[in-house]
Amino acid sequence: MRARRDVLKLFAFAAATTGAVGSLTVNPVSSNARRNYVLVHGAWVGGWIWRRVSDQLAIAGHRVFTPSLTGLGDRRHLLTRETNMDTHIRDIIALIEIEELNDVILVGHSYGGIVTTGVAAKVPQHLKQLVYLDALLVEGGESWSSAHAADIVTARRKAAQESSAGLTLPVPKSGINDPGDAAWVERRMTPHPFSTYEQKMHWGGAIGNGVPKVYIDCTQPALTAIAAMKDKYRGRADWPFIEIKTGHNAQVTAAKEVTELLLRFA
Repeated sequence: MRARRDVLKLFAFAAATTGAVGSLTVNPVSSNARRNYVLVHGAWVGGWIWRRVSDQLAIAGHRVFTPSLTGLGDRRHLLTRETNMDTHIRDIIALIEIEELNDVILVGHSYGGIVTTGVAAKVPQHLKQLVYLDALLVEGGESWSSAHAADIVTARRKAAQESSAGLTLPVPKSGINDPGDAAWVERRMTPHPFSTYEQKMHWGGAIGNGVPKVYIDCTQPALTAIAAMKDKYRGRADWPFIEIKTGHNAQVTAAKEVTELLLRFA
């Protein structure tokens, strides 16, 4: 019965926001209304990518955590050949446990969506809501590479071998059009652990493990590499999709809209 209420609540939320994000005033909340946000970044970046969103959530009075995954961002010096998807899932679980967080609103962007799914598979009791921000959706038995066509997988294997003897995926362009934003992102990007790319994951159940979930779909321009993957889930009863008209790195290019959406869970 609870699951049905959760789905109905998310349908109402999606219906109210799909296609446009309304204006939402950011007012500090009382201590008993404070929420715990954990924001998981995507590939080649670090927790710093969330700065424009995390600052606004903090101003609104919420607790916000933006960890960098092992081997990336300010933790790039910890990269080894053993750094894989399990490492990154443990990173987030360790944060949740050491900070003694409950009712967590867990947000995963791009590659971070796989990490988010892994966290939900292991510690759903700590989570209130999953938010997939233009994120990868990987079923049990699949890998990050499963979302890509064979020619892309082959090209990435070759690039990793040539750049680092298979240790990392080399840094690509950010895909951000604004020159200032692109420069801000690209000077901080770091190579990504290659072991995460082809590791097959085993969740032991459905994506989300029963935790309420919603997908924020970035549509202008849409990232073609994950378009087919998103189409598998769009329209399903358990996958409310909310469209925002910005590119893939929405926490940079549409920070206000992303913040407003996340505050609706507060």
